[in-house]
Amino acid sequence: MTGDSQNFSSVKSEGMAQDSLALMDANWFDYPVHAYPHHTDYGGIVWHGSYVAWMEEARVECLRSIGINFADLVALGCDLPVVEFAARYHQSIRMGMDAIVRVRMAAIEGVRINWDYHIQSVDGKDLFVTARATLVAVDREKGKIMRQLPPTVKDALLKLSGT
Repeated sequence: MTGDSQNFSSVKSEGMAQDSLALMDANWFDYPVHAYPHHTDYGGIVWHGSYVAWMEEARVECLRSIGINFADLVALGCDLPVVEFAARYHQSIRMGMDAIVRVRMAAIEGVRINWDYHIQSVDGKDLFVTARATLVAVDREKGKIMRQLPPTVKDALLKLSGT
């Protein structure tokens, strides 16, 4: 999916989902995962909450890759809670499978930071999950939404978006 305005929910069919994998650009951060037994239900299928945890890990690692250590951000008094989340499950991952969580910061819209996710097979042929999470910066001391991101955080995030 190449346009920031294109929403993940526009992936309507398996064919379109496959096409979207071929269109990904360089702004994606790849985070490899492996489906261990504790990620699955009794049938050996990855539990939906495991996908969410993998997406969170991928986003935190993406931020770390550009110099934003989440623990340091929290120590500065800033938190980035998820305020909206939507996911579409295309097909299941089974115990023992490897996958890639691809994450990118899609846009900063005022105080909202939108992140897109694709969880796909290592070879890029199968799409398992697409999702979007919206985060906001919160002043931990006041418990209120920050109207502006700390300048160092905003500058680093803008590098992610390629702007």
